[in-house]
Amino acid sequence: MELTAATILVAFAGVTLICFMKGAFGGGFSIVGIPLLSFVMDPVTAGGLLAPLFIAMDLFALLCWKPSTWSKPDLVLLLPGLLAGIGAGYLLFRFLDHRAIAIVMAVVTLIFVGLWFAQGGNVAIQPRSAPKAVAAGLSSGITTMVAHSGGPPLAMYLLPLGLSKEIYAGTTSLFFTVGNATKAVPWLLLVRPTGNVWTLMAICLAAIPAGVWLGWRLHGRLDQRQLYRVVYALLVVTALKLLWDGVSGYLA
Repeated sequence: MELTAATILVAFAGVTLICFMKGAFGGGFSIVGIPLLSFVMDPVTAGGLLAPLFIAMDLFALLCWKPSTWSKPDLVLLLPGLLAGIGAGYLLFRFLDHRAIAIVMAVVTLIFVGLWFAQGGNVAIQPRSAPKAVAAGLSSGITTMVAHSGGPPLAMYLLPLGLSKEIYAGTTSLFFTVGNATKAVPWLLLVRPTGNVWTLMAICLAAIPAGVWLGWRLHGRLDQRQLYRVVYALLVVTALKLLWDGVSGYLA
């Protein structure tokens, strides 16, 4: 990867957008910033670039999403599955058909959002479920490892619980803090970034404080219903991106 002015500007913009999402929604939608990076680098290089940056983003975001915003009963159920999913994703990274995983995840997400629209855009509160939490954590771990797209499985578990917007964002933030810290080393072992990538990482660190803070300010301006609507809209965007990645991969 050549370290040109265009590469730096595009990468900086992509990282800022990802940080904004972490500040506003706690994380889980980093995939919306990855298309920007695809203009200047291949997806694997982008994954290697982002893996360490995610840790810095998450630590800064936790200044906003303090322990009082974490749903500890849900995290106790979610985190073991997340760690197992990351381990499985690492072991199968070279053999998994990433295109098929992207398509399946996209279809499931679109069905989930479609059901929400069918209910008139209202959240049907469901009780906490240990099996669903473990499945969500496992699915999120695998998809975050292979495609940096662990948000949809987690959102599909948390949204029906009807958590307050602060608890939803805080729980999501801690979930991905643990996940991103866990997957950073496996990603670096798989990708082995070059000197230019490390330099670009250092430059992009400057985007983190402002990006997270701006997102956090947006979160404060949204009421509960608005935030849920935005999250569902982001799920559609994420699903369409995954669907495009999967289908275009087969067509290519």
